[in-house]
Amino acid sequence: MKPKLHIVVCSTRPVRVGPAVGEWMLDQARAHGGFDAELVDLAEFKLPILDEPEHPRLQKYQHEHTKKWSASVAAADAFIFVLPEYNFGPPASLVNAMQYLQREWHYKPVAMASYGGVSGGMRSAQAARALVTTYKMAPIVEAVTVINAAQQLDDHRQLITTGILETSATAMLDELERWTRALATLRAPA
Repeated sequence: MKPKLHIVVCSTRPVRVGPAVGEWMLDQARAHGGFDAELVDLAEFKLPILDEPEHPRLQKYQHEHTKKWSASVAAADAFIFVLPEYNFGPPASLVNAMQYLQREWHYKPVAMASYGGVSGGMRSAQAARALVTTYKMAPIVEAVTVINAAQQLDDHRQLITTGILETSATAMLDELERWTRALATLRAPA
């Protein structure tokens, strides 16, 4: 059975590049064949600023949006965060979504597909890597970086790519698959 990969579009802005990068990343993951891949759009969960009364480690969720988000994260064996760079860091929507949960993230690898202007979101990805380690996640080094992303969209808002992005995606997915399989024993019920 293939491990479950969630490709999470982390930006929730009304007009965003994230869905185009996410759809392209989903196509790359399906072509790779190592995962049962699914696109997850953080905007669809409509998570307000953390509003759960209990600490996330207790998993005593009161709100339906948290229960749905928890089920989604728990179902995945690995993640690719599709994230922009906002003011040299990751979007607040990702930080908030991470803070809603705790145990659901444990022992799962995560890769970064970042996008932005001239830096391609690399500073955002670096900050996110530090964040995810506090949730016992394993961020991998291999990444996809889409430079000047808004200029890389066609008239249908589809990502126009070059060979380097495909090569980066393959290397990232290969390594993500290795880490997913290696961490599976830590995720297994005790």
